[in-house]
Amino acid sequence: DEVLTLRLSGNIRELVKDRKDESQYKPFTLSYQEKDSAWISSSINVKTRGHFRKTQGGCSYPPLLFSFPKGKSTKNSLFKHQNKLKLVTPCRDDRYVVREYLVYKLSNLITPKSFGARLVKVIYDDTVSGKKSALLYGILLEEEEQMAKRNNAQLIEKKLVRPQQTQTDDFMNVAVFNFLIGNTDWSVQYLQNIKLIAAGPTDIPSVVSYDYDHAGIVGAPYAKPAEQLLLSSTRERRYRGYCVNDMAQFNKVFAHFNELKEKIYSVYSNCPQLDDGYTKSTLKYLDEFYKTINDPKAAKAAFQYPCDPNGTGNVVIQGLAKD
Repeated sequence: DEVLTLRLSGNIRELVKDRKDESQYKPFTLSYQEKDSAWISSSINVKTRGHFRKTQGGCSYPPLLFSFPKGKSTKNSLFKHQNKLKLVTPCRDDRYVVREYLVYKLSNLITPKSFGARLVKVIYDDTVSGKKSALLYGILLEEEEQMAKRNNAQLIEKKLVRPQQTQTDDFMNVAVFNFLIGNTDWSVQYLQNIKLIAAGPTDIPSVVSYDYDHAGIVGAPYAKPAEQLLLSSTRERRYRGYCVNDMAQFNKVFAHFNELKEKIYSVYSNCPQLDDGYTKSTLKYLDEFYKTINDPKAAKAAFQYPCDPNGTGNVVIQGLAKD
């Protein structure tokens, strides 16, 4: 949970300009600062990734993918067991990176079938121009295959799987979690910000969600709900699960979230990187969620929305491109 200080050294300008669909790896040096202030360096390869934040978000620093070559370079470093890691970078203001990081911490509370995340501060050191950035927040994300292995599973790369064909408890946890954070930018069918994992290729898969910058709880200025959902803003919650007529099926998942309430609130009340205004507004946003799930009438209206044939509950978000 400690914030790790990193320095990425190389041709930063060339890297951030590479926003093509098929970006190319480029050689860089990744260094991290230990508690005694000494820098430990490794040679790695880096390329840009993603789609929205790379091409449409107006972001100064596109998201990056680190690839760690095997060998002496990382043998004695923190990254000795890593193959690839995603770095979530600041788009317009790195305070939104901190907010997204906290959503990953929430997801870890809800289920182990979630991505590990570490908050970092990064110096972008352009060795060609001699320019260095200020320390900017970022998030290192656990590699997909490691997340699956940690859950005794493997990745299932299969599109057009219907949500009803996934593990029910896991899906409902993910769907209610995304309702909690005000995130509608996901779908199982197109693997939009979703990974599927299972013990084997013929087993029923579990749903794992990620990429939360469009969540209402984050409040990124560029984030907007898909037009077909007819939502006024990302702060407006919309349950994106499938139709469940029997509300008793939500009892278990609601009880799970109620048990975690104190820990969920503490993620925000105990974070030194947040300003007071955001903390207060987020705690109120959480209050609204808990009021909904603990009021039978409000819960029925919210969580049976997909059962409304005249609503947008069955719109499938296809997304822009694979991240």
